[in-house]
Order: sequence, then structure tokens, then C-alpha cells
Amino acid sequence: MIERTLVLVKPDGVERGLTGSIVAKFEASGLKLVAIKVLKPTTAQASAHYLEDKAWMESVGNKTLKSYEAKGIKMAETALEIGQRVRNMLLVYLVDQPTVAMVLEGNEAVAAVAKMTGATAPIKADPSTIRGTYSLDSYDLADTQKRAVKNIVHASDSHDNAEREIKVWFTDAEIIQYKRADESSMY
Repeated sequence: MIERTLVLVKPDGVERGLTGSIVAKFEASGLKLVAIKVLKPTTAQASAHYLEDKAWMESVGNKTLKSYEAKGIKMAETALEIGQRVRNMLLVYLVDQPTVAMVLEGNEAVAAVAKMTGATAPIKADPSTIRGTYSLDSYDLADTQKRAVKNIVHASDSHDNAEREIKVWFTDAEIIQYKRADESSMY
């Protein structure tokens, strides 16, 4: 099924000059770039992207609690408090420096991009993925330094989130329709 998804090259990827390599990897796989822009996100835009979603924040917090428990460390914060803290760090990280936003289109684009970007913790990502190739950051190091994980890219995690996130970054007029020369060979 042909669908669209959002990818952000986060500030650490932009600052390191990795945008071209990342775009090239997506295009080489057959995904079509239908929108792209460089911008410095506003706090409102970042907040619209990383919604203040209680279920998401609790999920993030519970993962963190489990991780620390496995190391024998007891945390005083609740899952929700941890999730809120993580969201705040993500907001600060995203508005800190320029970001590249793009919309990619292709067969099962959300799943294809997720596979290519790899695990959100770069240190655990397969070395052939974008995060595994370009970053060695980890949740432990980020927690120690009280910052968001520098994992190069954001990729929408579902079709519904892709549709919602694309609207945060692009107007309909900014998304271009065209045929790639090799489309008939791919689909």
C-alpha cells in the first residue's frame, strides 16, 4: 500500500552534515521524497509534534523504570513524571538547532522507514541502520547527562501518527505529486 510518512533529521544529524546521506539512503531504497525543508522549530511546533499524551508518557516512564530496576536502581519519580521529563527534554532538543523535515512516500513507507532508521537507542540499533551507522548514544548516557538521546532521526511509528505529524510540519501545498522515473520498475 502506497503511503506517506514523516522523517525529521534531528539537530545532531543536521549539525554533523548527515542530511544528504540520510536522504540518499531513503531514495536508494525506492522511497520518493515529496516534501523537504530546513527549519528551526518553534516550541509550539515541537509541542504539537511531541503531544502531551498521558499514555505515551506513562509508557516511556514505565520502560525507564523497568530499565533502572533491572540495574538495581530505585527511582523516586512516577512513570508519568519520568515521561513528562523525557518529553520536556525532547522539546528542548528539537528547538535547539536546525532540523530537516521531510515527507517520504512509497509502499508501506512507515514500516520501511522504521526498518531503515533502526532502534531508537542507537547503541542497540543494527549497524546497517541510520541510527546504528551514525550514532553510539544510549539512554544511560543521555540520562546521566540529563538530555534527550541523540539518535539522528525521528520516524513516524504508525500510519495515523504519520498523518498527524506531517500536518505539524507541512501544508498540503508543500507536498508535491510526481512520478519517479523508476517507479514502474519498483511497483
